[in-house]
Amino acid sequence: MKKVKSAFGLLTATALLATMVGCGGSAGDDSSATSSPAGTEKLKKISIFQSKVEIAEPLEALVKKYKEETGNEVEVWGAAGDAYSTQLQAKLTANEGPTIFSVGTGAEAEKFKSYYYDLSNEPYVKNIAPNMALKIDGKVVGVPYGVEGFGLVYNKSLVDPKDVTNLESFTKTLEKLKAEGKNGLSLSQEAYFLIGHIINTPFALQPDPQAFIEKLNKGEVKMADTKEFQEFAKFMEAIKANTKNPMEVKYDTQMGDFATGKTAMVHQGNWSYSMLKDYGDLGFEIGMMPLPLAGNNKLAVGVASNWVINGKASADEIKAASAFLNWLFTSETGKNAIVKEFKFIPAMVNIEAADLDPLSKAVHEATKSGQTIPWANNYFPQGIIVNDLAPAAQEFFLKKDMTGEQFLQKLDAAWAKAAK
Repeated sequence: MKKVKSAFGLLTATALLATMVGCGGSAGDDSSATSSPAGTEKLKKISIFQSKVEIAEPLEALVKKYKEETGNEVEVWGAAGDAYSTQLQAKLTANEGPTIFSVGTGAEAEKFKSYYYDLSNEPYVKNIAPNMALKIDGKVVGVPYGVEGFGLVYNKSLVDPKDVTNLESFTKTLEKLKAEGKNGLSLSQEAYFLIGHIINTPFALQPDPQAFIEKLNKGEVKMADTKEFQEFAKFMEAIKANTKNPMEVKYDTQMGDFATGKTAMVHQGNWSYSMLKDYGDLGFEIGMMPLPLAGNNKLAVGVASNWVINGKASADEIKAASAFLNWLFTSETGKNAIVKEFKFIPAMVNIEAADLDPLSKAVHEATKSGQTIPWANNYFPQGIIVNDLAPAAQEFFLKKDMTGEQFLQKLDAAWAKAAK
């Protein structure tokens, strides 16, 4: 079914592109100014402004290839790093915004939503993997850069996913490994690796995670009264009782102990492979499986950044911007750049990704099949993980007599303070 869908999307894209070519000359004055390679339509020059410094150079190289293949020009504005959002706001407010720009999922996407062009009918959006499109008010307004995912990264010689499917089996596995002198699971003391990622699961399992977060912000619901969080507290009690105290573990130690077989599982993401590969041949295979809270069988997969088109640009610029995105996501040159130059895990079902590391491959397979839960933590109040939830988690792991129920009460109190 996936292959059928992919082929349909590609054929549709090709057909519509051909239609666009056939309609050349009806656009603005710049459209027929010069001829282009392979008879492609000459489109208006556009600009791109985006946040990821690490793809700045490959993107510059890519737009040169785009000009070689189509004759059309794209100007890449310098990446602004941490100041990106501020600079983007200033450019858009001054009506000097780029034609294409990037926005993060969550609060940043909401902030700039009045500027988005509706991409719902553009051909390439049909290839966006399930649940990964950026939508505002039911309309597709952004195409994901790529995806990242997290879950339980495990040593296949020590853990069988069939033995970790719910709270009971998860706890028994930790107890068994502890009896064998192994650390069954490792969290680490950094805020996101201690609480920010693992608490995503009970939020993501709510029927409408964003609505639940909004109610939590208003004090209309409590984690302590919600069954998924009650079970989450029991998972955290099992971790506290059977594994090394994460307040004694830093990220590099966490991954080092996993790489050397001292730890059987870590709650981490595909990005952690960059640290594991430094250890060379681990001597065992690794995989990533879901945190089986409430029977969850899906990895947490999300999108950090999305491409959007400036809806306040001219019609000719919007047309040129959409043509560029279509080329990026359907041409062999564009697809190759996404995987091999940008180093992204594709969020498009028509882009194959060979030679991925084992963790990225697990995330990619889950993405293509739709076996994912969202990154609900994108919608948390700004700064709450570091400033409010992490201190509550630190207290839970440092106080031996603090129960899971008391931990939830601490989290509720921390949330109420942060949401004011």
